[in-house]
Amino acid sequence: MPNLPDISDAEWDVMQVLWEASPLTANDVVDRVLAKKKWNPRTVKTLLNRLLRKGALRFEAEGKRYRYFPKISREECVRSESRSFLDRVFGGALGPMLAHFVSETTLTADEIRQLRKLIDHRQRKGK
Repeated sequence: MPNLPDISDAEWDVMQVLWEASPLTANDVVDRVLAKKKWNPRTVKTLLNRLLRKGALRFEAEGKRYRYFPKISREECVRSESRSFLDRVFGGALGPMLAHFVSETTLTADEIRQLRKLIDHRQRKGK
């Protein structure tokens, strides 16, 4: 897995907008973030610049405007954050983490079926 930049919670909000639809101009990103968060528009533009410096975003000039694109996928970030959480909180042990979430969370019958299906599939593959 390539080295991914550390992305703060606020930066995740901006990335989420760009993962959902890109390319977007800075004003488009501001409008979409402000529909969910009560932030100052300059805050969103600062976050865009941070994400550019971190290498999480790229841009293309279009006249006087810039159009922003994610350079890293949501899946890569989720995988990295999941691994980081697993290592930090559960010492890298997946079983105790799953047991914790299953015992501490209310699951629907459909979610239980999906979990069983995943576990059965992994067991058949021998992994």
